[in-house]
Amino acid sequence: MVAESAAAASADASAKTLPDAAVEVRSLTKVYAGSRKTPPKQALKSVDLTIPRGSLFGLLGPNGAGKSTLINILAGLVNKTSGEARIWGYDTAPQPRMARASIGVVPQELNIDPFFTPRELLDLQGGLYGVPKSERITDRLLEAVNLADKAHAYARTLSGGMRRRLMVAKAMVHSPPVLVLDEPTAGVDVELRQQLWSQVRAMNAAGTTVLLTTHYLEEAEELCDRIAIINDGEVVACDTTDNLLKRLDSKCLSVELTDPLSAVPEPLRAFQVDLPSPHRLIVQYKPSTTRVGDILNVMNEAGVRITDLSTEETDLEDIFLQLTRGRAA
Repeated sequence: MVAESAAAASADASAKTLPDAAVEVRSLTKVYAGSRKTPPKQALKSVDLTIPRGSLFGLLGPNGAGKSTLINILAGLVNKTSGEARIWGYDTAPQPRMARASIGVVPQELNIDPFFTPRELLDLQGGLYGVPKSERITDRLLEAVNLADKAHAYARTLSGGMRRRLMVAKAMVHSPPVLVLDEPTAGVDVELRQQLWSQVRAMNAAGTTVLLTTHYLEEAEELCDRIAIINDGEVVACDTTDNLLKRLDSKCLSVELTDPLSAVPEPLRAFQVDLPSPHRLIVQYKPSTTRVGDILNVMNEAGVRITDLSTEETDLEDIFLQLTRGRAA
């Protein structure tokens, strides 16, 4: 249990030097025991991962890649086979109470008692974490997740989006420095998703380190400053979002033509060019070695007249597919 540890963790955090890494994992391995019919399953294979303090960190991977196992080990719900995991400087093995008091987890499943009000749920959760009544931040949390007007409504009357926001508040009752969001926007409509992310950004700006898992890659690309991709129990990439997007070194130039073409002009064949229709040219190029102006100059010299053009950047989905295609567990 972490009941008597939350307050101690908060006091200890203020007394000691803040760690550079909010979460640090070294050679973390997890092997699930097999049975008579199934062999043992290695879910994590000597994983190394560092999540800097104050970051909004994305953990991505296909189904079965090991994301949930990693999160459950951090949350103290699954025992590791070997390796080391630290949360806010506390080792989850010799210091499990302090480690658990330093993390809040918003799971995929909605585990809310339908006969409690949001205020009652948060007060109960705060009590379970040993937060004294005088130090509970129930009203502040309800305000932060836009549920102040629903404080006394039964949880069963809340919409799906409201319940998701209430789950975030539940994870924050003990003011943990690390917040884990496991697929928080699954099944949530666009408007509520934007509201949730606005609240997450505000928490991160206030100093909370956020670890996010999501299958919405465009969300991770927009929100996260650093991203790790895990596949088949191994971290296959971990870098800043900008650096990850530069890995493919590929852009696409789409050109609408004034005059139709029956074939790609000879001067343009030095590039990777496709002619999907008489009035459209598509050029794939590497920004590191080729400039758009160079391509346009060659088109001009070849007598190609342009009506319109656009470029498409490499996105996170391209990187994700390149690193995980054919390797998913």
